[in-house]
Amino acid sequence: MADVVAQLGELLAADRVVAGSAASDDLYGDESLTVEGRAPAVVVFPESTDEVAAVLRLADADGIPVTARGAGTGLSGAAVPAADGIVVCFDRMNQVLEIDTENHVAVVQPGVRLNELDEALAQVGLVYPVYPGEYSASLGGNVNTNAGGMRAVKYGVTRHQVLGLEMVLPGGEVLRTGGKYTKATTGYDLTQLVVGSEGTLALVTEATLKLHPRQPHQATVLAPFETLGGVTTAVPRIVDSGLNPLILEYIDIMTMSATYSFTGLELGIPQEIKDTALAYLVVSMENISTDRLDEDTQAIAELLAELGAVDVYVLPASAAAQLIDAREKAFWMAKANGANDVIDVVVPRAQIPEFMEKVSALATEYEAWIAGCGHAGDGNVHLGIFQGDDAKREALLHDLFEVGMSLGGAISAEHGIGQAKKKYFNDLEDPAKIALMRRIKSAFDPNGILNPDVLFD
Repeated sequence: MADVVAQLGELLAADRVVAGSAASDDLYGDESLTVEGRAPAVVVFPESTDEVAAVLRLADADGIPVTARGAGTGLSGAAVPAADGIVVCFDRMNQVLEIDTENHVAVVQPGVRLNELDEALAQVGLVYPVYPGEYSASLGGNVNTNAGGMRAVKYGVTRHQVLGLEMVLPGGEVLRTGGKYTKATTGYDLTQLVVGSEGTLALVTEATLKLHPRQPHQATVLAPFETLGGVTTAVPRIVDSGLNPLILEYIDIMTMSATYSFTGLELGIPQEIKDTALAYLVVSMENISTDRLDEDTQAIAELLAELGAVDVYVLPASAAAQLIDAREKAFWMAKANGANDVIDVVVPRAQIPEFMEKVSALATEYEAWIAGCGHAGDGNVHLGIFQGDDAKREALLHDLFEVGMSLGGAISAEHGIGQAKKKYFNDLEDPAKIALMRRIKSAFDPNGILNPDVLFD
């Protein structure tokens, strides 16, 4: 690799080419609990699309693996590089290039963080609604994993917000797809093919994003239920109500107890309610008008009471913010409490009760402890898996994913497959689909240099 490093130093400034052993170990992977980080041969920090193209031309000619890197907040091991590979770190391609208030779009580079974009958009009364729970995440990472989050029940996930991309193919070709429009029927939709591809098809160097008017007023309702089944049965009714909640989350008793101990959060719920509640539903509303927000909040509270909530609490703004923040940090709570894995199965929301019953049975069968919370409005169930025996945990996850798929769901809703779940993906998915995906991969990346350990072996 010495010759390659020297050539990269000619393509980029010397201070933007770093040997893997000299790079920060933060660049060795992501937040996956099951895929260990690994030092690459070299890390490069491009500042332009032309530099990315030059790096890929060199790598493709020599057959060198390439892994794109954003903020490293992913949970599936998709950012763990090959030991003989190049990491393309997008930290220096971090500009909001344009905010078009007439067309409600933003054009950003992949290294832009969500919090940075949000600060810029707040000044013009717009919002990019995807919030996957970590506001330091990069837009490039969001695009590559099709990130979701709590607001997906109202706004959808990343693919619903990406209107166009600039991307670099392994041979160095630069393509532009889509644009500042919301519909087109002009050939294959290459934009949406690349969204969620986990860096295996092309490197995204620019994204055109759909924006929405910022709603200034929010309210949050917390409803304890005596059973998790009560929560999951209530969810379709709330979605059908037409009240259009911003957030619709469930939290089981184990996760809520961990939240209390991990954050010290106090919500003013009487102890006798805590003693009877086995699950909680969190519903947040937003509106441009305080009067209309109050009406919607009252309607949600009354509906929750009709649907069997033990009680209903309209939280003060500060307590609501703390609860939402704690829910977003559920991964860190699980990690701090010794979880062996965290997964993100998705099923049709009406099948959540059946899925959770089967999860409980699997936990008993495999002597595991499984704690959960999730985006109940769109069927995305996040589960912390506590089973230290690798063989038992692997068998448990296989069966758990199989159950989810049998109910019409999928292995991952938003974290992606990466390296962490590719075994289950390849074992359980339709072989014809896998074969087609491999052919698509080959069409984009004939020499197989882009994230070669992700999705497929």
